Amino acid sequence: MTLDDLPCVLELENRLFTDDAWSEDTYRIELADTGGTRHYLVAEDGDLLAGWAGLAAAGGQGDVLTIGVRPELQGRGIGSLLLTALLDEATVRQCGEVFLDVRADNDRARQLYERFGFTAVGVRKRYYMPSGTDAIVMMRESRPRGEE
Repeated sequence: MTLDDLPCVLELENRLFTDDAWSEDTYRIELADTGGTRHYLVAEDGDLLAGWAGLAAAGGQGDVLTIGVRPELQGRGIGSLLLTALLDEATVRQCGEVFLDVRADNDRARQLYERFGFTAVGVRKRYYMPSGTDAIVMMRESRPRGEE
């Protein structure tokens, strides 16, 4: 993902996540990544930005920061491709564990993460604001490089 992708990402971010949407400033800070701990990517469908995803990786731990797929393209495997790419990057960066937060009311995303071996390990009460929706904390142990 580059700064050139931001207009499309922000438009989709606001469509998908409404009250929880990241701001342009947040994305600019993330993409600047002065510490080298971030990895962002996009998926395209022809000339159309189909989705995006981001990973933070430091100290042997990875955190899936965001995944979004254009609503009209959901159910076509784009989320799986993005998550696979993030998990591959976590392996390259030698992350023993990968964590993520998912809205408790987002069954579709939770099912995706469970298919990839994530399990619920905790709850962040009223994490998403302003709705007050809980976040389910999920974790997946990574396989050492070469054991994929």
